[in-house]
Amino acid sequence: MTTTIRSNPGFLRRSLFGEPGSARWRYRKSPLGLLAAGVIALFSLGALLAPWLTPYADQGRGTPDLPSRLQGPSTSHWLGTDDLGRDVLARLLFGARTALIVAIGVVVIAVVVGVLVGAIAGYFGRWVDEVLMRITDTFLAFPPLLLAVIVAAALGANLRNTIIAIAVSWWPWYARQVRSQVLSLRERPFVQAVQAIGVPDHQIIVRHVIPNAMAPVWVQATADLGAAVLTAAGLSFVGLGPRPPTADWGVMIADGRQLVLSGQWWVAGFAGIAITLTALAFNLMGDVIRDVTDPKANGRA
Repeated sequence: MTTTIRSNPGFLRRSLFGEPGSARWRYRKSPLGLLAAGVIALFSLGALLAPWLTPYADQGRGTPDLPSRLQGPSTSHWLGTDDLGRDVLARLLFGARTALIVAIGVVVIAVVVGVLVGAIAGYFGRWVDEVLMRITDTFLAFPPLLLAVIVAAALGANLRNTIIAIAVSWWPWYARQVRSQVLSLRERPFVQAVQAIGVPDHQIIVRHVIPNAMAPVWVQATADLGAAVLTAAGLSFVGLGPRPPTADWGVMIADGRQLVLSGQWWVAGFAGIAITLTALAFNLMGDVIRDVTDPKANGRA
């Protein structure tokens, strides 16, 4: 490995940033893509390093400090304090952990379930496709947010149930997306070739069909991370998210909405800004990924 890098100085750079003309290389050339990635990296680092980035880590975890309640932004509390005297910046950093855990958990579950259901339905067709798609249609008959509220209310308000509630309402979209891809892929010569030599169906689905059907899924999943942050904040706002004292951006907005009228805008205001920036960054990243991986958009069709 050392010899390869020394004899080819561009090897490491190409490994990190991609070959010229590749999707990774084109993404790096997009200012919006880099901005979105930077915002997401900033929030991710803030979530990861939250206990070390603020002297009020205990308050970030929920410990109140009543003598300091409702102080405006200052040198001691850069973003002010909430109605329990907790540092708003600390709550935002710890809330970023909650938001990212929910977003990643929701998308992972929805993608895994949706991809498996869509791949099986599209590959086998006939009655298998009919049964699985009718189940999918049943879930799609409910507005996603309404279904998430119903499931969260039935399961109870906590972090795990928030993830499950949102994932239950989202997997059908991935199932539909993958099924349409697999219906085309199963007729391709490379799939028919492995069928002809007797490769078991489950191996064909896992090794050959699903990997070739995933390109649009990655784009959708990236954008859905932002939508998951918004949906989770909405559930928390109505009391169906993580329970106090867990730091959560939606709970911060719910607790601070009445304070806005009396001039203490910073509790809800900064939480709203954090939600907006995170969701916007994920949406922008999804749009850029779609553009750089689309053959027609890049003249490769």
